Amino acid sequence: MAASSDLIKLVGEQLKFIREEKGFKQEKLAEMAGIAHARISEIETFKSNPTLETLDKIIDALGISPLEFFHYQKLNTIADITNKKLLIDIHRSILLERDLGEVKYVVNTTKEFLETIDNK
Repeated sequence: MAASSDLIKLVGEQLKFIREEKGFKQEKLAEMAGIAHARISEIETFKSNPTLETLDKIIDALGISPLEFFHYQKLNTIADITNKKLLIDIHRSILLERDLGEVKYVVNTTKEFLETIDNK
C-alpha cells in the first residue's frame, strides 16, 4: 500500500478528533452517515481516501459545516506531516485566530530563533 498523504492523515485525524469530541463511536457515526463502519475506521487510520460524497455524509452526520471540519487549530497530532506548505498553512490558520500582539510575538520569536540557527 502506498504511503498516506499528509492531507489524508489530517482528514483522518480530524475525523477521529471531532467524532470523539462529539462522543460518537465509529459504529454510531457510520450509521448516522449511512456508510459502512469499516469506512470510518479506514479513514481514521489513513487506510482509505474518502470521496467528497462520503466526506459530505460524515460532516453532515457530525452536525458541522465543512469549514468547521477543515479547521485544524485544535488538532494536536501534526508531527507526522512532511509537507512544508501544509504545515505552514496550518500554522497560518492557527495564527489568524490569535490577537495581533500574540502574532507579533510569535513572528519575532521565530525570527530570533532562525537568526540564532543561521549564526551557528
